[in-house]
Amino acid sequence: MPGSAASSDARPRQLALALGHGESLAREDFLGGPSNAAALALVESWPDWPARVMLLVGPEGCGKSHLAAIWAAAAGARVIAARALKEADPPIALATGALVIEDLSPGGIDEAALFHLLNLAREEGAFILLTAQTAPAGWAIGLRDLASRLRALPVVTLASPEDALLRAVLVKLCADRQLAVDESVVGYLATRIERSFAAARAAVIRLDREALQQKRAVNRVLAAELFRDRDA
Repeated sequence: MPGSAASSDARPRQLALALGHGESLAREDFLGGPSNAAALALVESWPDWPARVMLLVGPEGCGKSHLAAIWAAAAGARVIAARALKEADPPIALATGALVIEDLSPGGIDEAALFHLLNLAREEGAFILLTAQTAPAGWAIGLRDLASRLRALPVVTLASPEDALLRAVLVKLCADRQLAVDESVVGYLATRIERSFAAARAAVIRLDREALQQKRAVNRVLAAELFRDRDA
């Protein structure tokens, strides 16, 4: 039959819908290890903090938002994105006496709004937990008083995950998407992706999408096809 060889070898593909997958931010679902032990200890030691305002620093996807959510639940804190500071009402933001400001970045904040908020927090004795990918010491900040205030903040750093934690994260991400995987898949991925939570999340999303499109199981064969270009 015309085209039978090509059509018989082609794997059926179906449209992969971008459906949401719940990712729990509860304390019991936080995966701890040496790379994030200091940050977890900080969150769990509240309110016995060395300062009223603390800064969590680490690369994208390292668990800062999860830790912030754990602390927010414990402290009754409101959560606001740094990019939304200009629209925030400081008294309302600090109404519970605790606030999370997520994703501070150089050039990505309204400096006057942040400075005003920090001043009000100091006056009211409120707690603030900030998150950022890099420490403010290297930022170009136009408002000198804000620059000195940020650079004086105690910083707790989250590092890239060690091998055991990266594997555990891969297992959890697969479970969040209801993907049944064995150790061979997890081990293969762990040695071929960048050592970061963001890379782990991207890899699992790619596996899930391809398995759905090709109507295949998520196994080592599929993982090897998708990530073979990263083999040493």
